[in-house]
Amino acid sequence: MAKRTTKSTETKKTSKRTARQSTTSRQPVRAPAAARGDGRGDDALVIVESPAKARTISRYLGRGFTVKASMGHVRDLPKSKLGVDVERGFAPTYLILREKANVVKELKESVRKARTLILATDPDREGEAIAWHLIEATDAHDKPVRRIVFHEITPEAVKAALENPRDIDMRLVNAQQARRVLDRLVGYEISPLLWRKVKSGLSAGRVQSVALRLVVEREREIEAFVPEEYWTIEAELAKLSDGAGGPPTFTATLIRVRGEKPELKDEAAARAVVAELQAAGYWVQSVTERQKQRRPAPPFTTSTLQQEAARKLRMPVRRTMQIAQELYEGVDLGPEGSQGLITYMRTDSTNVAAAAQARAREVIAARFGQEYLPEKPPVYSRKAKGAQEAHEAIRPTDPARDPESVRPYLSQPQYRLYKLIWERFIASQMRNAVYDTTTVDVAAGARLEDAPYLLRATGSIIRFPGFLVIYREGRDEETEDELDQRPLPPLEQGEALRLIELRPEQHFTQPPPRYTEASLVKTLEELGIGRPSTYAPTIETLKQRHYVTVDDRKLIPTELGRAVNDLLVEHFPDIVDVGFTSRMEEELDEIASGERDWVPVLQEFYGPFHQTVERAAQIMPRVRLADEPTDEVCEKCGRPMVIKLGRYGRFLACSGFPECRNTRPLLEKVGVRCPACGIGEVVERRSRKGRTFYGCSRYPECDFVSWERPVAERCPQCGSYMVASGRREQGTLRCPACGHQANAAELATSGSLSRTAAEEEAAGRA
Repeated sequence: MAKRTTKSTETKKTSKRTARQSTTSRQPVRAPAAARGDGRGDDALVIVESPAKARTISRYLGRGFTVKASMGHVRDLPKSKLGVDVERGFAPTYLILREKANVVKELKESVRKARTLILATDPDREGEAIAWHLIEATDAHDKPVRRIVFHEITPEAVKAALENPRDIDMRLVNAQQARRVLDRLVGYEISPLLWRKVKSGLSAGRVQSVALRLVVEREREIEAFVPEEYWTIEAELAKLSDGAGGPPTFTATLIRVRGEKPELKDEAAARAVVAELQAAGYWVQSVTERQKQRRPAPPFTTSTLQQEAARKLRMPVRRTMQIAQELYEGVDLGPEGSQGLITYMRTDSTNVAAAAQARAREVIAARFGQEYLPEKPPVYSRKAKGAQEAHEAIRPTDPARDPESVRPYLSQPQYRLYKLIWERFIASQMRNAVYDTTTVDVAAGARLEDAPYLLRATGSIIRFPGFLVIYREGRDEETEDELDQRPLPPLEQGEALRLIELRPEQHFTQPPPRYTEASLVKTLEELGIGRPSTYAPTIETLKQRHYVTVDDRKLIPTELGRAVNDLLVEHFPDIVDVGFTSRMEEELDEIASGERDWVPVLQEFYGPFHQTVERAAQIMPRVRLADEPTDEVCEKCGRPMVIKLGRYGRFLACSGFPECRNTRPLLEKVGVRCPACGIGEVVERRSRKGRTFYGCSRYPECDFVSWERPVAERCPQCGSYMVASGRREQGTLRCPACGHQANAAELATSGSLSRTAAEEEAAGRA
């Protein structure tokens, strides 16, 4: 207890020291004269992408700086035509986006008044391209233009960037242009074929189509899979000398029968072995003990952040990136003002700045003690294709700014994601965990010397937790962790054991799991398809085009997705080929590094591709999608209703079309009666912005709505309905009426399922 008190006191001292440093860091940054201009009027105009980023940076800059936001891209290829001159070096035609006309007009006026233009857009190819487009859109060619980059929005990082301005890197711009033109060529030439042959409103794309192929082929693997029965046998054993209150029993699994792997394909085979084991004696054949170490996971990259947020926080990829963007651009921390809390969130590198590692080591020593510090700061390397080691991992901008200190200023999603990033980074800088593993082989038979059966038990015990005191990496559902194994009792070779119980169990071989958003991102990264900035929009496009649906976080291809995939695989094998798409990414990287020119890369691609498109237009047959049957009945004519796919998603329509044109929305029921009227059912709906909410199926007669999913359990305090927060099976339930929170499992077992007054009234009427 004394040691813990000491650490707590030290933590408070660290927090006070951090507060003093933060107060000091709020002093405005004084930029070099070269960046400011000559000191008259609006010397320097700084342009960033977002208002949040602009607010944060403007606090760090002294007099003579004006900070404006471009609101992202201001120019792009036209929507109504190809916009690429394939006959003249693939020259793109860029137009100012209609919705950005007023923004560009304001920026032009600001550029006209400024003496120096400083472009501080994001530190990647997309940010470099936005900076170049801003020069073109605002006619800034006659102004001194400086490009600055920083991977975190802090006073120190901004100051360092201002002291080291550079010119626009046209290699990065051209790599982004090549990607944009490449994607336009693919989408503009293939998508119209899909409109004519399948359905209007569809799209195809290089990365998107490969991702769809992965999902479809995995689903077909699952459908073609034929499960095979097999049995396992476990024996619960104990030491002969143990009586009541002795060491616990342990479980050993049968692994060999007369030297061979057991072939227990049915119950009869398993029962025959059980009968022999029931009469056998048991002895410890060998005990093997090993000490192991587990290294902490590296700090987050874009891919690993998306995967871990999906596993631990159940966040969709798009939502993860949205919240990470907010944390990067700056959050108002009250007295500290707006502060960027994490480094740039689109990265494939695990590098960490030396200053950040030193700061993390101070935090670790203060919180946990010197014994948790490795001798040297760890170095992590990336194995993914195309990883750009010059970038930095996702980490907190100030490791001393722990999640609890900023919690009052963050939304719940922001807090949860920041906590995940902070804990992962701090853990990555700590000592390895040390644990002992024990493997015990147990012989079973008439005697030890020639026992025909071999069983094995494994156990582990943590000797030094190391990084595990703060963070443990999540795992996919189908994987196990040896750290979860129970420790075994002390056993010696030759020791006799007693049998407590035999447990034969039936199993069936399992197909490969469906992709989740997290596992699909992981696969795309491993295959070198796409880059950190493309994962979220790729998956979102698959969902928006109704190529996939999401059920229990699993991606399931729709009939439309299968049809589109099959046409692309048949007629455009290169476009949906994993190896081909990966090589294209490598060529884009070579353009960014200056090894290749972008025009020849496009020429090599476009010639064969265009011929393939022309050939496909002649031979591609039209695909008719079958309507999905339902058990719903048309209230106008009595015929069955079917599910159709329209411009805005799936809907119910009468199968008697065109004689009967009755349609109605497709309502996804959640299995709960409406808490307001007690008659209708709660259904899942979508807002105009795509956000999920819940309402009554009897709308507009009943106007009940909730942003959180109602559940069957009732509040034990006031009797109102409750809503689920996080996983329904494991999460907390909250009462929106009185705010009471309770565990879902506890409420279910306690029978807190009382009906509301409306339900009672409806039941009485029935």
